[in-house]
Amino acid sequence: MNNLLALNPITSFVFFLVLHHLAIAISKPAYNPTDSILTNCGSSGDTPAPDGRIWTGDQKSKFGPIEQSSSKSHSASALSQGGSVQYVPYMTARISQSQFTYTFPVTAGQKFIRLHFYSVSYQGGFNRFKDFFDVKAGPFTLLSNFSASFYAEARDTYSFIKEFCFNVAENQQLNLTFSPSLSKYAFINGIEIISMPSNLYYTPPEEGSGLISIGKKEKFFIQNDTALENMCRFNVAGGTISPVLDTGMYRLWRDDVLNLGLVNNEPNLSLNYSKIPNYTAPDEVYLSARQLGLNDTNLTWRVPVDQGFRYLVRLHFCEFVPDITKVNERRFDIFIDNQTATLGFDVIESSGGHGTPTYNDYIVTAGKKVGKADDDYRLFITLRPNPSSIYPDAFLNGLEIFKLNDSDGNLAGPNSLVSVPSPPATTAQPSAPTAKKSSTKKILLLAIGGSVMGLLIILSLLGFLVIWRIRKKQDGHYGSHYKSLSCCWRLNSAAYIGKSSRTMASSLPQELCRQFSLDEIKAATNDFHESLIIGSGGFGNVYRGDIDNGAMTVAIKRLNRESSQGVREFRTEIETLSQLRHVNLVSLIGYCLHEGEMVLVYDYMVNGTLRDHLYDKFKNPLPWKQRLEICTGAARGLHYLHAGASNTIIHRDIKTTNILLDENWVAKVSDFGLSKIGVNDSAVSTIVKGTWGYLDPEYARRHQLTEKSDVYSFGVVLLEVLCARKPLNQKLEEEQWNLVSWARKCIQNENIHLIIDPHLIGKIAPVCFQKFVEIAESCVREQGIERPSMHDVMEKLEFALELQQTADAEKEKMNPGEDYVYPQVSFHASRYTNIVGGFQLDSSNISIDLDTDTTGQTFPSVVSSSITSSHGFSGTINSSRK
Repeated sequence: MNNLLALNPITSFVFFLVLHHLAIAISKPAYNPTDSILTNCGSSGDTPAPDGRIWTGDQKSKFGPIEQSSSKSHSASALSQGGSVQYVPYMTARISQSQFTYTFPVTAGQKFIRLHFYSVSYQGGFNRFKDFFDVKAGPFTLLSNFSASFYAEARDTYSFIKEFCFNVAENQQLNLTFSPSLSKYAFINGIEIISMPSNLYYTPPEEGSGLISIGKKEKFFIQNDTALENMCRFNVAGGTISPVLDTGMYRLWRDDVLNLGLVNNEPNLSLNYSKIPNYTAPDEVYLSARQLGLNDTNLTWRVPVDQGFRYLVRLHFCEFVPDITKVNERRFDIFIDNQTATLGFDVIESSGGHGTPTYNDYIVTAGKKVGKADDDYRLFITLRPNPSSIYPDAFLNGLEIFKLNDSDGNLAGPNSLVSVPSPPATTAQPSAPTAKKSSTKKILLLAIGGSVMGLLIILSLLGFLVIWRIRKKQDGHYGSHYKSLSCCWRLNSAAYIGKSSRTMASSLPQELCRQFSLDEIKAATNDFHESLIIGSGGFGNVYRGDIDNGAMTVAIKRLNRESSQGVREFRTEIETLSQLRHVNLVSLIGYCLHEGEMVLVYDYMVNGTLRDHLYDKFKNPLPWKQRLEICTGAARGLHYLHAGASNTIIHRDIKTTNILLDENWVAKVSDFGLSKIGVNDSAVSTIVKGTWGYLDPEYARRHQLTEKSDVYSFGVVLLEVLCARKPLNQKLEEEQWNLVSWARKCIQNENIHLIIDPHLIGKIAPVCFQKFVEIAESCVREQGIERPSMHDVMEKLEFALELQQTADAEKEKMNPGEDYVYPQVSFHASRYTNIVGGFQLDSSNISIDLDTDTTGQTFPSVVSSSITSSHGFSGTINSSRK
């Protein structure tokens, strides 16, 4: 290197230029696609993306769009840009309320079709949640009555990609047609068309013996008359591989983020591609794996899929552990969808040697289409050691799952969160070669359907007439009050997504609450006047309002349409509160769902939030005993959620802004938009949600939600109440930024008394202080198993309150009517052995959005742990090996 530095500048430049081109040559992708078309919809000219690829605008493009009516499509820009959303291709879109088609003249062969969507509102009045449309590619229906907004909402994301595989025959063009549903619009941000190697995922009969079809004897062939949709593609245990680092096909390999089992890797191993082509997957996929932990009996991945479809499941393997080089050293069984796929699989035996990548392909039908499909159906992939194995172990390097079209040429699954009817038929579309039906059968079905519909209409009219006559004879018992009440879950989403009979869900609780009209809400809030705002949060602004001609004051929470929260949180809030009644839980009075507005109406809490009385310099600080009473009340409310309700409920967003205070200073736990309902005693794999600073570190790392996650958050609240410090405050010295970390250090050094709220000095009985800090410290321990239950927390806080009341009574008895001061309090940490250091979030696994609380202070709010999680993937390892 010293000699290199001694070269003259020109020689050095030439030398580094040679090195640069040598690096490019070495990193040349394994496959060079024949077609690589990148269309930036709604834009003009060529625009580079961050990965270096050039996207071409569709304005005056040779590819289209071709309009099907006089109503032309629009080029529109997004009205907002998320922090993690790249400009190209997501900030412009092609939008239309009538059908439009892109035509791509491509070479013959198998292609990737990637549709890029960014779910926000667009210029020209195209509001979010007004999008419902079909997408067809030749004879195949890729998406049907699809809403990108509802799809994104269900996955807690805004931008996403739908990837399909499609074969283009000789002298055939690739047509992509977008058809909006009635009175709605279709849109697309970006279109990728990338050639793939012949038979990468297809298996024509002449190429081999076919694929294992689980539960059937005959082999299965994926031929060119089949379309596929990618459901997941995971680099197991190896981290996300960006498209630009793929083998030339720009596939995204996501991290499976299980955070379970053992992660093994051998990054310096030279792979031997003698079994499969080197473009099958990037080297990184085969150089890392997830294997069983010491106390584990199996590895299980659970991937959400649509019922009733066939799936191609591809499992990638490469045995790279130095000590395992022979057959029979590591055999394991493979189960897919709770069915046996392969028994006694040995990677060395299958691939032919150590360091040799291979894969297994299986065809499985996921469930059955009986009545309404299960929106939460998950495909299980389980690996379990085979008894004949020398080492009782199993492992996996990579996982891909593809959906195959059905007999009608359809790949479309049900919409997330909402069930919508199919639009009326327009012009006939060519059917898939494998999907021909007899016209007689269609006519018969139409006739039967028409007869049934007519009968239903007649019965409905008769029923309406009977009900009308009965009500007419009533003595007024129902009156106007009956009209103001409705089932809280009969949420007619027609007002929200258009004039139709769509409903958000079909199986909903039958609790009663009030359904407000939008006019009532506007009257109560003076048309949402800014002067009536009493707080704001991730959902939107909260207004003070008067209803029933001023007879009742309420709090009205209005969804901000640009908020990361939305339909799911709205539903969860109503679903939770409609079945809960407890003195320490805020009461839901009603809701409004009309003209795109989502509004929740609650009892008005005169004294605001607990945080208001900890930091607001214009309000008197709360006395210690009152703080104790508030904490005890909140603990009772949380204990009721965990153990007193019919279904266990985990709140997931406990913080001082979500503890409200009524006129009598009684604590009320509020804001159930992120709650998880019906959780059993075991951990639940889920997207990480909550507010940074209050977030359970174990939940953040492992994505396993338990009741102890609420306990941790409540422990942060206890420390906040004691110290009157925000959970995160970067205005302080660096070691004090995180309240929990700083409090732990002070507890270890036995000087926790130095950081308590100055207003509390001399006001806390030493015995009460010792008990309170003991409770708070136990709640914020790193490991959930070491934390107490909310029942224990509640009882210990009640005991701490009794200790304070007893000490106060003694002081009062000694000096009636006089102020009294307690000696300096302290906490002895020597009796606690498992106090651990501070916890730091891994920014590579957790994406952060900003969430503003009711004080206007901005706090990071953890929305999703990764791209994988935002797609609903979860995983478990069962631990009971004998």
